[in-house]
Amino acid sequence: MKVLKFGGTSVGKPERMHAVARLISADSDPRIVVLSALSGTTNALVEIGQSLAEGNKEQAKQQIDKLEKHYRTFCEELVKQEAPRAKAKAVVDEHFEFLNIILKISFNEALNKDILAQGELLSTKLFTVYLEEAGIPAVLLPALDFMSIDEFEEPEIPKIKIKLGNLLDKQKGQHLFITQGYICRNAKGEVDNLKRGGSDYSASLIGAAIQADEIQIWTDIDGMHNNDPRVVKKTFPVEQLSFDEAAELAYFGAKILHPASIWPAQHFNIPVKLLNTMQPEAKGTIITELPNGDGVKAVAAKDGIIAIKIKSSRMLLAYGFLRKIFEIFEKYRTPIDMITTSEVAVSLTIDNQQQLDLILKELQPFGTVELDHHQTIVSIVGNEVAATPSILHKLFEALNEVPLRMISYGGSRHNISILVGGQYKERTLQLLNKGLFNLG
Repeated sequence: MKVLKFGGTSVGKPERMHAVARLISADSDPRIVVLSALSGTTNALVEIGQSLAEGNKEQAKQQIDKLEKHYRTFCEELVKQEAPRAKAKAVVDEHFEFLNIILKISFNEALNKDILAQGELLSTKLFTVYLEEAGIPAVLLPALDFMSIDEFEEPEIPKIKIKLGNLLDKQKGQHLFITQGYICRNAKGEVDNLKRGGSDYSASLIGAAIQADEIQIWTDIDGMHNNDPRVVKKTFPVEQLSFDEAAELAYFGAKILHPASIWPAQHFNIPVKLLNTMQPEAKGTIITELPNGDGVKAVAAKDGIIAIKIKSSRMLLAYGFLRKIFEIFEKYRTPIDMITTSEVAVSLTIDNQQQLDLILKELQPFGTVELDHHQTIVSIVGNEVAATPSILHKLFEALNEVPLRMISYGGSRHNISILVGGQYKERTLQLLNKGLFNLG
């Protein structure tokens, strides 16, 4: 069985949803199709939640009405026959009745999670209605019936495997299943989600749970490129990556793949293909256990980084100092991306400032703390790049005009990371494209 995930742009217009239906019906293998919300929907739902959180119900009502109008227009173009149109209308009625009811309810975070779930629920139900009109047999599997996370917001793969397996066993003889990405239930049984980009994560978790033959991630770009095509003019898709290489690229900024979506597939050694809905004939990128040769495969950039420097003469020869620093970040569940040390200072980076004030308060007793906001991590990824002297030489030669704030080298054989001011991001990527890939 295969797992196919389609992002918001792949289903964002009626004609795109029609194309996805043709694509999935052309394959006779059993498959589970994971859908994101229609493009723009999640952002609209976030704005509705923010308006309600601020007590601005009038603005929330306007935002709900605008979104509802979009969906009603969408349905008119999605289905043409009278019976399917009535079903599509009923789906829209149901979910926008819920959104209008919440205007009369006290807002809280649990309710906000319910609001955010509406996008995936709408897209999958409407897609199933269209499949019925097109004569394509399919079964809707509600993700809220099997996808779950524990109290630490970690997926419960053993439970997912059992619940999903039971649902599939009840549908013997069926070959096409539709389900929602992103949404799940938490340890309290409430509606929750896998955070932004969570549809990729959903697909990988489902693939792991059913021991899929492969996982396909369909987006609007033909695979993972060697550089950011939004910034650099000349880029190309990388045909093959190892799980380790793909994980580094996803974590350090490659937008095509959610960082968390690698490890479930890697753990069960399930190949992942990155494919283009707009160009289904393109090869895309395949991610497998083994690398396809050594050398630099791609460059990625991660924005919104905060650099923290803790300087203290008491560090000198003081064992346990780093442990105490790390414990503060662990306490506030804030991951560290990069770290460098000297005799009297530690510099590190984070990309989540939610607990920053509390972290800084606890760091103050250790010495002088300095902050640099609006930084960017640029990562050079490929098999054995950190063990290849010629790559390091090319890297620094290419960046001789860019001031480097930090360098991470040797922590991974697959990655060399540098920290630069955000204002140097585009120039850094362009220089690396020329220096490492000979593309001007």
